[in-house]
Amino acid sequence: MSRAARAGLVVAGLLSLVLAAGFFFQMPWAVELWPWPSSRLSHIFIASILAASGVPVLWIAWSGERAAMAAGALNLSITYFGMAGFSLHTYSLDVSRRPILHYALACLLLAGVCAALFLWSRRMPFKDSRRLPAGVKVSFAVFTTILVVAGAALVMERPGIFPWRLGPEQSVLYGWIFLGAATYFLSSLARPLWANARGQLLGFLAYDLVLIEPFLRHFETVDPALWVNLVVYTAVLAYSGLVAVYYLFIHPETRFGQPA
Repeated sequence: MSRAARAGLVVAGLLSLVLAAGFFFQMPWAVELWPWPSSRLSHIFIASILAASGVPVLWIAWSGERAAMAAGALNLSITYFGMAGFSLHTYSLDVSRRPILHYALACLLLAGVCAALFLWSRRMPFKDSRRLPAGVKVSFAVFTTILVVAGAALVMERPGIFPWRLGPEQSVLYGWIFLGAATYFLSSLARPLWANARGQLLGFLAYDLVLIEPFLRHFETVDPALWVNLVVYTAVLAYSGLVAVYYLFIHPETRFGQPA
């Protein structure tokens, strides 16, 4: 990997983490970039997605595993194209909401960049040829199924998916985040190599670390009608975090420091 490419990935990864911190702590300069009705937990959820995007990018820059960019680029291109289409539709219904148009154009630009990156990197060979462990395959199949089902329900504005109340616009946007993420895990099942899954596990671990403490605190104030949702979501966070920690840091064949 060239120095320029590595530097670009480092900048992109750090920018994503800075934005994640801004949303987590609800800094005005960050939350004003999100032109939709939102709440504290929604800002924290956005922070978790940004952290889950930034950490794998930094890992790719560090490892030089360029082929791993394809799965993440596909994920983000689907998410951003879906968000852009919904945003343009929303703006067409009320042209006074100019920030929505600006957001849609930014999403289109990012979607185009990610799609081009996917097309460029999708046929690259992986440096690390270790096969994907069976436990990760099963977990990724479960994650993909959950994300597709939940994402489709959110896009269709079905209520009661998240452990807090979402407006219809939030529901659709978060649905596209889930549907894009489903392709991220599905990519590892299509090319079942450890190097093609490490970024997903690092991203999931970052996502879990951002959300777990706010979710545990949310048990004190959760709407009783959404208590089961919170239990299920927290259980998924705990399970995915354990899978990530085990295969990244404990499993003898895949832990960091183990030669490819």
